[in-house]
Amino acid sequence: MGVGMKNRIYIVGIGPGREEMMTGEALHALEEADMIVGYTTYLRLLGERFRAKEQISTPMRREEERCRICFEEAEKGKTVALVCSGDAGIYGMASLMFEIGRAYPQTELFVVAGVTAASSGAAVLGAPLGHDFCAVSLSDLLTPWETIERRLLAAVEGDFVIVLYNPSSHKRKDYLKKACGILLRGMEESRACGYVENIGREGTRAEVCTLGELQDREVNMFTTVFIGNAASEIIDGRLVTKRGYRHGGETVI
Repeated sequence: MGVGMKNRIYIVGIGPGREEMMTGEALHALEEADMIVGYTTYLRLLGERFRAKEQISTPMRREEERCRICFEEAEKGKTVALVCSGDAGIYGMASLMFEIGRAYPQTELFVVAGVTAASSGAAVLGAPLGHDFCAVSLSDLLTPWETIERRLLAAVEGDFVIVLYNPSSHKRKDYLKKACGILLRGMEESRACGYVENIGREGTRAEVCTLGELQDREVNMFTTVFIGNAASEIIDGRLVTKRGYRHGGETVI
């Protein structure tokens, strides 16, 4: 490495993981990398194209270890790519990498955007994000449930479309039901909703329903849930949030 040159790590959002749903920039970063680091499942999703690359995987909940491996390998002169599902900066590893990176001033970080579940799931459902929206994770591993509840109520007050990430897990089977109960304090049971399981992967499944119906649905950790705003509706089986256009006349932006 030349004088003044820094080590290089790409933090790559791979979207759902299927190659055709990755950005060109993400594919270029993975091609350029000498080593790819990631959660075991994400490395498997990359398929054969990058199988010949040196790879290091760690299981779930070993995120900090995964990050430090990246810096240690970069200090050896390797160009490293850390892969994240969706977008690396949205519930991904980018923020943790910058935190840890303060101890590695000779390493430069490059965040490569990916297709997050909010946008890829919305495309499957129809057009649920046609107006202002917010994303809330129901995982309380790193965020207290009281904070999650406060954010849900604020989203109801603001009449946002709400995208729920991490709605369920083996230890949190009833969290979607709990969240729906909170939302129903300020929303009607007939509110249009939808959810998508295994977005962009084998076994993709989408459903539209009302909020009242949603609270009794069972979903898994690979599901993204969409709660419509007051203007959302189900049109021909698709979840649509109207932007406010006046048909045949001027538009309201």
